[in-house]
Amino acid sequence: MPLSPIVSLVKRALLIVAVVGMVALAGCGAGLDVGTNADDSEGNGSDVDTDGELELHHIDVGQADATLLVTPGGETILIDTGDWRPDGQQVIDYLDSQGIDRIDHLIATHAHADHIGGHAAVIEHVEENGEGVGAAYDSGVAHTSQTYDNYLDAIEEYDVTLFEVAEGDELPLGEAESETANETEGVTATFLSPPAGDSGSDLHYNSVTLAVEFGDFSYLTTGDAEADAEERLVDEQTDHLPSTVYQAGHHGSTTSSTPPFLDAVEPEIAVISSALESQYGHPHDEVLESFDEREIETYWTAAHGDIVMTTDGEDISVSTAADAPTDPAALLELKHEASEDVDENEDEDEDEAEETAQSSPSLASTPGVPSLLDVGLDTDLAEVGQPGGPTAGADATVGGADTLAGYP
Repeated sequence: MPLSPIVSLVKRALLIVAVVGMVALAGCGAGLDVGTNADDSEGNGSDVDTDGELELHHIDVGQADATLLVTPGGETILIDTGDWRPDGQQVIDYLDSQGIDRIDHLIATHAHADHIGGHAAVIEHVEENGEGVGAAYDSGVAHTSQTYDNYLDAIEEYDVTLFEVAEGDELPLGEAESETANETEGVTATFLSPPAGDSGSDLHYNSVTLAVEFGDFSYLTTGDAEADAEERLVDEQTDHLPSTVYQAGHHGSTTSSTPPFLDAVEPEIAVISSALESQYGHPHDEVLESFDEREIETYWTAAHGDIVMTTDGEDISVSTAADAPTDPAALLELKHEASEDVDENEDEDEDEAEETAQSSPSLASTPGVPSLLDVGLDTDLAEVGQPGGPTAGADATVGGADTLAGYP
């Protein structure tokens, strides 16, 4: 059972560390225009000295988010850890495949279960089997799900320092205690959101936005920030928004990636993290169409699998686990084809079920007991006989397990 909101907030109060000593960004210029291609690209040069390569790993975790950054000095930044259902195993397996046994900076963009679902398991894994977690960072906006409580429990159990971040804070790169992390030259990671001060309890509005710069290369990730949060960013953080690579907000939903925001970011590459057969229809058609209008090279974890970008601050190379088009219009066509295949399979399953029901007395209606045909094939059997059935809001907790009913 999840703890009450009061207990959760008390736990946060005991765990949280004010972000004292984190450097506020001042005077950073707008992102530079870097020409990019899927295989290799060249930038325009930069006054910032860079050394080595920055890696960005967009891990295929289905209808969820998980992104790993590795700095030239070997410092690791893990942003979100996927959904609660696999309990972090997809991310753990990926970290193991890359030989990574320490996370220097573990970031939660917000407390929904499709973003922090693996946090507790990842913390336990690297603490028990590797060098552990350097520090954790989140917006400070609490949630009432079991997944969120598991995250805080792991923070407490392994004595991980938890920072509450706000706009202007800078990730303390180059200060990690990892044996493999050396001084990182030229990489900055600045938080553009949540807003400083009391900005309410909406998880999406307060979603952590991080801008990473390395030479001429820049990367922007916004979690599930929606239109109102994007509007604030355009109004207050315009100079820090232009980015070479943009991770599409809210899995490519129309709640995010609004035209004014895209015009401010001006990405040359976009990355979408969502499932091929997303129950929410992500990425939404309108977003892919907006990307197409702006000629944004687009990668989608559902189509490309794991996506790895490597840059020396000027040139960018991209490798994917699967071959797929990067033209947004082609990805839209692929999405529609997948949807049609699902519809055909569902029709076939329903036909088979109906034939079985007609030939099997056990599935026929019994007085007082609704049959599968009466309640519908998509009805949860746990709802049968329950007036109105169970209900759950976004990321609500039902029977000890997080659900995403009603999640946009």
